[in-house]
Amino acid sequence: MDPQDYQDFDELQEAETSAEGKADVPGAPLSMDTPGAPDLTIQQSIEQAGDTRAWYVIHCYSGYENKVRHNLEQRIETMGMKDKIFDVVIPTQEEIEVKEGKRKTVERHVFPGYVLVNMILTEESWYVVRNTPGVTGFVGMGNAPTPLRSEEVNQILKRMEAEAPVVKMTFKVGERVRIVDGPFNDFRGNVAEIDMERTKVRVMVNMFGRETPVELDFLQVERA
Repeated sequence: MDPQDYQDFDELQEAETSAEGKADVPGAPLSMDTPGAPDLTIQQSIEQAGDTRAWYVIHCYSGYENKVRHNLEQRIETMGMKDKIFDVVIPTQEEIEVKEGKRKTVERHVFPGYVLVNMILTEESWYVVRNTPGVTGFVGMGNAPTPLRSEEVNQILKRMEAEAPVVKMTFKVGERVRIVDGPFNDFRGNVAEIDMERTKVRVMVNMFGRETPVELDFLQVERA
């Protein structure tokens, strides 16, 4: 993508250019929202892509990412598109959260409502992806599917391949929290400082009638 299109991949969620799909209207011009052959703008995007495989982003309803991937993978198989559509990826990341003093590892969708597709953009591959049940459109400028830049793809894949799960922080500065682990277990206090880089939190705990700062790991506290 051109840097002016999206400053960061996270901004895709604020740049949803895909509509929810419309019924065919006799005589209506073909567009990204109308199942059928690509329109002129999409055709230009196809010509620019040539035979180069690239990563594209498709939009779907949040919560339906896995269903869309399953539907698309089935269509790739049954419609013989393995030589044009190579991979379907849902960006996820392992996350550790603490609830009621218990740690739980969950898999979180990094970009809810978006699925990545590695493909060679042609009329046929566009049609197969665009008309997959659950897909509401490609992400791009106007109606043209826009490939991700290589650095964006590397950033996403690197984030997915991170060995250490991300700790989900459920509190913020000023909030009251309860300590659930360590020598101050079950003490309560207010969050004074959060160190995201070190995943540490400083909590002001009342000890012997005075506020005392205690440094803890994110996993040692939860919202009171």
